[in-house]
Amino acid sequence: MAYTLRPYQQDAVDAVVKHFRKHRAPAVVVLPTGAGKSLVIAELARLAKGRVLVLTHVQELVAQNQEKFAAFGEYSTIYSAGLGQKDRSAKVVFASVQSLAQISDKITEAYSIVIIDECHRISLTDDSQYQRLLARLGQLNPRLCVLGLTATPYRLDSGWIYQQHINGTVRSTEPKPFRDCVFELPIGQLIKQGFLTPPTMVDGAVASWLLPNEEGELPQVNPELRGRATTLICQQIIEQAQQRQGVIIFAATVRHGEEVLTQLPTAQAALLTAKTSKAERAELIEQFKLKKLKYLVNVAVLTTGFDAPHVDLIALMRRTDSAALFQQMVGRGLRLAEGKTDCLVLDYAGNGYSIYSPEVGEPRPHSDTVAVEVPCPKCGHQNAFWGRKDEFDLVIEHFGRRCQGSHQYEGKTEQCDYRFRYKECPDCLAENDIAARVCHSCNKQLVDPDKRLQEVLKLKDYKVIRCGGVQLSKSQGKDGNARLKVTWFDEDGDELNRTFAFDAPAQKGHFYHQFMRQHLKNPGQPLRLNSIDEVIAQQQLLRHPDFVIARLEKKRFWKVIETLFDYSGRYRKADSAG
Repeated sequence: MAYTLRPYQQDAVDAVVKHFRKHRAPAVVVLPTGAGKSLVIAELARLAKGRVLVLTHVQELVAQNQEKFAAFGEYSTIYSAGLGQKDRSAKVVFASVQSLAQISDKITEAYSIVIIDECHRISLTDDSQYQRLLARLGQLNPRLCVLGLTATPYRLDSGWIYQQHINGTVRSTEPKPFRDCVFELPIGQLIKQGFLTPPTMVDGAVASWLLPNEEGELPQVNPELRGRATTLICQQIIEQAQQRQGVIIFAATVRHGEEVLTQLPTAQAALLTAKTSKAERAELIEQFKLKKLKYLVNVAVLTTGFDAPHVDLIALMRRTDSAALFQQMVGRGLRLAEGKTDCLVLDYAGNGYSIYSPEVGEPRPHSDTVAVEVPCPKCGHQNAFWGRKDEFDLVIEHFGRRCQGSHQYEGKTEQCDYRFRYKECPDCLAENDIAARVCHSCNKQLVDPDKRLQEVLKLKDYKVIRCGGVQLSKSQGKDGNARLKVTWFDEDGDELNRTFAFDAPAQKGHFYHQFMRQHLKNPGQPLRLNSIDEVIAQQQLLRHPDFVIARLEKKRFWKVIETLFDYSGRYRKADSAG
């Protein structure tokens, strides 16, 4: 059958063509699960004037991508040991990276473009299969176009796989497999346009504290209670699946998957793991697609390269720190199918993501944090950070460091320099990343927090408190005018204080830059606090530092000289007591 591209698929193709007409920098296209990446690949391969190599890491995707290309009426060959074909004679070749990397030094034909499906699998390690193969292909054609496609442009071990987004967002200044994300389609747009089945989300997090994590570690609870929880969860899945066509269950570990399998109807369920042989895996998937099996329990093997449109129930019994991986798992059940009106998603692991959550690109700092959008007060860019919201869905705290926005300067992309959280250089007052060891402006060696604490703890005229809270109040200065008093509390009841004048505009600005900006839970938000009473009324917006350092002045009083935030080192913080 012939295919007609959907509008967004044509937009993706156009974006790639436009990019490579101007640049040769490696590019990536981000399309959610079910968006039809294989059709985009097929159209790009059809349009290419030179030779085309389409790579992926699993044989199912090799065959699936080649099948879609054949539907355009085009000829191609396959190079994959797993599929029993090793032919590179055609203009367009679909290959598994494992098979081709083994003979990379024997390749002599030059390709105009390499298209990599599930490109988040690429690492920067020079001796990896992808990098060895790309290095060889680059030798044969220095102007080689390298394109990646994925639904998850983020790796938990190294972060984003590209440096900058077409919308101006800077993801990283570190080396990455790809430079530009030239096209991205949110999964919510596909659902709203009717190209994907809408999900019905059910939070089963009441049982999440009884489930193992991805390392297989079990919570310290009565094993009988934990086993009972698995039984009850599986019973609920079976009950909910009565009117469903196909069920996929994501388990945390092989042991956990085996335990889940024992609770399901024997003749209707199977388990897939990395240890399942290729032949058995293919057979079980085929039986599932034919609806001879109703339940597929899997451990990290059905997140990519799996297409069974009839799936209409997803049960998540594993946690993930990636919003994109969560969406990819849920996406297994969102493909359109006859008689399918929705996909029921049972999240027993308490992942807490929305199907529409943006990928933040950093590990989740706390289990109760969600993806939030934070505008930059300098350039207006909408940043995606981890944070917390109140009952009115307003952002009350975030953990972002630097604005991800960018602008063009003399033909180059430069990242916005606004920092939500920062470490100030004592010499030039430049704002640096909180983990920086050298000032980016004057190259001065910045003080290591551990060394700083070790140093002042030895000095008798210095005092360090392990801060457990901060409070604002009104006091009176010697001149009779009202002052704003800040009190930092030690976990043992000790305290340090500092007062700020708040009469003139310059004094208010001094207070904001010396205290407020560093102490805000949600830095970057516009604040118009015109009086001491207004500031005190808003003190719920504040976070406390981890340590406060003071120096004895004139042998009479302690003067606060430094506050340490976002500390990570050998000294215990107040919040980690017990």
